[in-house]
Amino acid sequence: MTDADRPSRLDRAAFVARFGGVFEHSPWIAEGVHDRGLTSKHDVAEELHAAMVAVMRAAGDGAKLALIRAHPDLAGRLAAAGRLTAESTGEQASAGLDRLTDEERAEFMRLNEAYQARFGFPFIIAVRGRTKDEIREAFVSRLENDAPAEFAEALRQVERIALLRLKDLLP
Repeated sequence: MTDADRPSRLDRAAFVARFGGVFEHSPWIAEGVHDRGLTSKHDVAEELHAAMVAVMRAAGDGAKLALIRAHPDLAGRLAAAGRLTAESTGEQASAGLDRLTDEERAEFMRLNEAYQARFGFPFIIAVRGRTKDEIREAFVSRLENDAPAEFAEALRQVERIALLRLKDLLP
């Protein structure tokens, strides 16, 4: 990474262009981080992640819910239509969700619908490093959670996804 590519050296527009998609379709988090000020400590993934999470956690529940809802269903309609972000496409493919059998796809669709009906937002899990069976088991298990517990778990998973994305972008 050149000195000019370091997050702490980027102007607001360049910073948001580079890191605005780390939290799915939520550039307001990158904007907030830049507005709070960046130092050289933010040039590594873990520190930038901590700053981004602080902005996200300081937001109201409405903004957090919008952040959760910005995520696509797993192996859902957007994936079938090829309308996921590049990051989501790669993450879902890494878990084999792009290679489901017809029966598996139907099961994921049923689980997506049940989860959405129960909680009002999509099921979110950091899929990288997981198998489709592990993801399905987590889906089934988390359907048993109450709404506050699942809201908190969805946010933890959003944070994990963001960290993995940042580690792809930074040392």
